[in-house]
Amino acid sequence: MYERENCSAARALELIGERWSLLIIRNAVFADMTRFSDFERRLGVAPNILAKRLDGFVADGLMERRAGREYLLTEKGRELATVLIALTEWGDRWAAPQGPPVLYEHQDCGGPVHVHARCAHCRVEPAPGEVLAVAGPGADPRRRPPRDPSPLHAAALELRDNPEVSAAKGQ
Repeated sequence: MYERENCSAARALELIGERWSLLIIRNAVFADMTRFSDFERRLGVAPNILAKRLDGFVADGLMERRAGREYLLTEKGRELATVLIALTEWGDRWAAPQGPPVLYEHQDCGGPVHVHARCAHCRVEPAPGEVLAVAGPGADPRRRPPRDPSPLHAAALELRDNPEVSAAKGQ
């Protein structure tokens, strides 16, 4: 569907962008749902659609199928919790006239959990207009964003991608 797009967001949408997909993942992450029959009953999704989505999650490495019709999230699937929290917070602000129907709390202390975009260098939470899209290491050189990464970003990528450089700088 997004073959022309060299974009991680577009690739993610290929995996989880369909409406039922996000709801299935949401229930697996936050309601500890694992059984086919529980997803079907709780979400009211048709069995053929549910089977197709779950099979796709298994094929894409988001879930593992266990005995019977049980599906467990993998690490890749569990990491979608942050995406779901961010999407929920956006929905709470713009699509929940009665207020948030669900709140997220830290299990250990009960404190509210929110998602924030933060600069890894100065720790500031920039406004959306202060965030730039720059070319990453996977950018197509023919269709690069209009700007290369700053020296700070380039150095962070070098440390991330070269463990031996990171170890040497830490000595």
